[in-house]
Amino acid sequence: MYRFFRWMVRLVTFALAAFVLGVSGVWYFAARSLPDYDASYRLAGISAPVEIVRSTENVPHIFGATDADVYFALGLAHAQDRLWQMTMLRRTVQGRLSEVFGPDTLKTDELMRRLDLYGAAMASVSAQSPYAQLALEAYARGVNAWVETVNDQALGRGAPEFFVFDAPIPYWTPADSIAILKLMAAQGATQIQTEVLQARLSLLGQGWAEDLMPLVPGTGVMALPDYASLFPTAPRDSRHAEADREGPLSPFGAPEFAAASNAYAAAPARSAAGGALIANDPHVALSAPSLWYLARLELASGGVIGATIPGVPIILSGRSAELGWGITASYADDEDLFVEEVDPATPERYRTPSGWAEFRTRRVIVEVKDQTPITLTLRWSENGPVLPPGHFDLGTVTPPGHVMSLAWSALSPADTSMSAALEIMKSKTVAAAIEAGEGLIAPSMNLTLADQETVGLVTLGALPRRDAAHPTQGRMPAPGWLAASRWQGRLPYAQNPRVIAPAGGIVINTNNKVTDRAFPNHVSHDWGDTERVARLTRLMGEREVHSRESFIAAQLDTVSPAARGLLPLVGADLWFTGQPAPEGTPERFRQRALELLAAWDGDMNEHLPEPLIYAAWMREFQSRLLRDELGPVLAAKFTHLRPLFVERVLRNTDGAARWCDVLQSAPRETCTDIARISLDAALLSLSETYGPQIESWRWGDAHEAVHLHDTLGRNSLLGWIMNIRQSTSGGDFTLNRGVTAGKGAEPFANVHGAGYRGVYDFADPDSSVFVISTGQSGHPLSRHYDDLADLWRRGEYVPMSLDPELARAAASGITRLEPVRQSD
Repeated sequence: MYRFFRWMVRLVTFALAAFVLGVSGVWYFAARSLPDYDASYRLAGISAPVEIVRSTENVPHIFGATDADVYFALGLAHAQDRLWQMTMLRRTVQGRLSEVFGPDTLKTDELMRRLDLYGAAMASVSAQSPYAQLALEAYARGVNAWVETVNDQALGRGAPEFFVFDAPIPYWTPADSIAILKLMAAQGATQIQTEVLQARLSLLGQGWAEDLMPLVPGTGVMALPDYASLFPTAPRDSRHAEADREGPLSPFGAPEFAAASNAYAAAPARSAAGGALIANDPHVALSAPSLWYLARLELASGGVIGATIPGVPIILSGRSAELGWGITASYADDEDLFVEEVDPATPERYRTPSGWAEFRTRRVIVEVKDQTPITLTLRWSENGPVLPPGHFDLGTVTPPGHVMSLAWSALSPADTSMSAALEIMKSKTVAAAIEAGEGLIAPSMNLTLADQETVGLVTLGALPRRDAAHPTQGRMPAPGWLAASRWQGRLPYAQNPRVIAPAGGIVINTNNKVTDRAFPNHVSHDWGDTERVARLTRLMGEREVHSRESFIAAQLDTVSPAARGLLPLVGADLWFTGQPAPEGTPERFRQRALELLAAWDGDMNEHLPEPLIYAAWMREFQSRLLRDELGPVLAAKFTHLRPLFVERVLRNTDGAARWCDVLQSAPRETCTDIARISLDAALLSLSETYGPQIESWRWGDAHEAVHLHDTLGRNSLLGWIMNIRQSTSGGDFTLNRGVTAGKGAEPFANVHGAGYRGVYDFADPDSSVFVISTGQSGHPLSRHYDDLADLWRRGEYVPMSLDPELARAAASGITRLEPVRQSD
């Protein structure tokens, strides 16, 4: 027994020693890739010494003799802090994820190869302005200089993830940066899914599309034909068709997770301090690290500071001493699906307005880790690339003997968006920035501007010119062989919606409808917001003059206009009704919930139970409306509340209350019946999760912000290290937007929100502030991996100064780059 005990002690001691040694080894090799921000490097590719001054929050302030040297240093700084993220963005747009992750990402790679965004980016390099080419080439040299430094000095492969995944790092090129900008267009694209969903609902008849996907109130359009009348052989009932799911790491998400944002600006006359104000908070999928990276560049035209995306040498949202700019998704209708008729005798041909033509084809090989490479045959019609039926549920609306192709502005092989963005960044006035925006093709966005004298807003991007006789007006797939369906070039940039120096002195955008123009000059049929705009309009209008603090308060506002609008309708026949009920009964539970909601002001505060009750009730109510008519598969496409639809039902607009009747049951249910049943079901589910004490429930427990690491975050052990989770306020329709997951084990988790917030005050420019949702570093062992996350959660910011002396005085490190001389 003693001998056994002695050997057990030895084994346990050995196991603990091995564990400690293993952890120490992992820590040592991972920590090797932590950059030294006080180091000096002698590098080729710059003309003179460059300084990268790191603030306390690790924001690089870059000072160089030439613009090329500054862009070189930005590329190096991006690579120091976000090399893994940059390579992942590049692999995604190239369609080369499967080389690292195997067959799991093959579907994503297949789609990206068929779209060939990277090919369009390579072709677009020659279309850039001389200045843009200089910036892109210098930036690429800076990225590559850091990769070479990592290799030469054995700095842990540049990021810990490279120890987990065998992912070689090819040299960075100008095309890579252009491609990442195109990838941003993909992340904001919604029209493919919207057109397919519109067509599926049209095929079901019953007028359901008009209820579920109504046009935003405003100038209307004439009624569309039924999809079945255009394509009689299309599948009529896809309610039970298996839903397509895009592959892991796909940039294309559901429309609810498309890019969104808030931006607003006040002219000096509407500012308490007499200087223009501008605020911007672009909304993207929350991730660790954030998509955004803060930086300051000292260019020949002056200093600029704001939010960049690693891999791209531009400040997308920020300010100079003279101009501030912010971006919001425009939801422009710059995508169209075309149904192409295939020649039954010769499948290599398809019908065009002038007869049969051959598809343009190309074969490519997709390398797959640990598997045989896959050969794909890519096809293009005159309208664009042909997409397989297994993506975006295209098979549910594609008639037999036909295929679906896509026209999209982002596919342009002469895309000058990078050049335009750089010119906007260097502009000094609102008018100059609007003029510079003409060259921006994709992603389409609304650009909000403020200079020393005025404010303005313009929609950027190439808006397709469509025929007024277009059979579906771009709302559903159209016959590709009809001349009236086809794009006829680009609308003149002068026709893009814009406003300069408005009489009221304030411009706002929340992805809302910006024009009432009818088709074909409509910009879009499907806008990104109908709720937040009402709240922001009220906040901007209730004060004669604004301040930095009032702009910050609006940015952090958590009152839900949807809750304020829908609760009086859904509970109209339930408030303070029924007989007194004893404690512990469902009736008493319901009455208590209704009492709380009746006194609630719609504030989606993380510490309150009311937001959780409301969100669960609306989720259950809408689900019960949809499942009966649409079936569980198609109903599952509507994962988030649609306020316009629910309001139509509750107000019985055009007979929409018919959705409340359960078709499968004999009695005729009313909306009050469904509201009561839905509330009881929601409360039962919540009590099972959070306990029976309704007053102790917290919205923040369900609405945690989940900043997910793209590749390691779903591993239970590594996710604990790599992911960042925080209790947050806000919701799907608040200005401080936190879009819920909508499905899964945590349907109310906050997964999409303001990854960047900035407020720029031209009365006192150095009091401008900004923040991102995680930290500047992508290295989990860095103190800058999540040091800004708590500030972001609490609604706090960091200074956004262009004062060089202030930057140096508060520096936590200064990286010095020295050029390699010929004598060296």
